[in-house]
Amino acid sequence: MSFRRFERDGMARGLPEARRLLVEAYDGAVLSQRTHREWFQKFNNSDFDVEDKDRSGRPKIYEDAKLEELLEEDSSQTIKELELTLEVTQQVVSHSLKLLGMNHKQGNWVPYELKLRDVERRLCMSEMLLARHKKIFLHRIVTGDEKWIDYDNPKTIKSWGLHGHAATSPAKPNIHRKNLMLCKWWDQLDLV
Repeated sequence: MSFRRFERDGMARGLPEARRLLVEAYDGAVLSQRTHREWFQKFNNSDFDVEDKDRSGRPKIYEDAKLEELLEEDSSQTIKELELTLEVTQQVVSHSLKLLGMNHKQGNWVPYELKLRDVERRLCMSEMLLARHKKIFLHRIVTGDEKWIDYDNPKTIKSWGLHGHAATSPAKPNIHRKNLMLCKWWDQLDLV
């Protein structure tokens, strides 16, 4: 059946006849009765536009692009901060982050390289300690350990990133901050 015949016969006779003609033509594989009624009314009013129109109801409050933009500015924002900025619920933010493929990752400290004077100082201290012990080989072994104790302990923060990508790694704080070095040296008998 052609569209023109359907338009001429079915539309002129009303909804039940139009539905019967469609069921006949497509062996029952047609739209539901409600959908058929809506389309029939549209076509009957000469509205042949099949695109979706704006609907009433609550519109989407924000776009995912806004969330991505916020994360690009500062990827260490918490869900609570994003929730307050976007003025949506925590569940909406969590769901959107999941759809974007983001997950929360903890960055690691990036170790700093020793400067030449630090290497020389350690070597000098080791030689001085070894010079104090002139006994047999095992008695001359001295080992040591050092630990920096910070007066202020900066904490690492988590940030959002895509699965399979590395977390943002903050640089280790300046080594010239206020701290104290605890050194322990010992041989086979006791602390030196």
